[in-house]
Amino acid sequence: MDLVVADSWRTVHPDARVGVLALRNVHNPPRHDLLDARWQALETSLHARFTGQSRAELNELETIRAYNAFYRTFNKSYHVLLQLESVALKRKPVASQMALVQAMFMAEVDTQLLTAGHDLAAIVPPLVIAAARGDETYTRINGQPQALKPNDMYMADAHGVVASVIYGPDHRTRITTDTRRVMFVTYAPKGIREDAVRRHLAEIEEYVRIVSPEAELEDVGVWGR
Repeated sequence: MDLVVADSWRTVHPDARVGVLALRNVHNPPRHDLLDARWQALETSLHARFTGQSRAELNELETIRAYNAFYRTFNKSYHVLLQLESVALKRKPVASQMALVQAMFMAEVDTQLLTAGHDLAAIVPPLVIAAARGDETYTRINGQPQALKPNDMYMADAHGVVASVIYGPDHRTRITTDTRRVMFVTYAPKGIREDAVRRHLAEIEEYVRIVSPEAELEDVGVWGR
């Protein structure tokens, strides 16, 4: 993977990491029976693990504490906490329209590690991980223009920003039903260990291979401290 860690990242986020998983020869149907079965099993497991706990108790999870500390500096709330609460405590199903996105979400809610998905065919190298100055702009996945907040973590390719931690992935490189090469990027602030990132990426790959057993690994790695 042609990925550059900018000096701004090392200066502003010296203890942060970013993990990347790239796969080719994947398929992305709206749903898949075997993946749905794994999702139901995961929902049951999460409910058993966290039943009886309050949001305050979920906030004490090591992973959630790390992300809360990062998001708090931007006066934002960590949305994966709300997703975990919805799935594990309220037993509310979270539907996805695409299997690749569902695979990513399943791992995300299980490990609480923030991840963005991209169509790798739309990425124009080199990729750069950096800390925002505050004058960078891009089009969010919902089609709305967005300026980055100073010091936010973001990734860019040769054509511009593809994702930020605070505002999520972009529209240009979004996963679609036609995606055949996919890239998952996990953003890990201070407090998240490298081995946790690697396990998370392995879990995503496991779910993707349920839908695409013929998928081929292009690259996997963790950058940062």
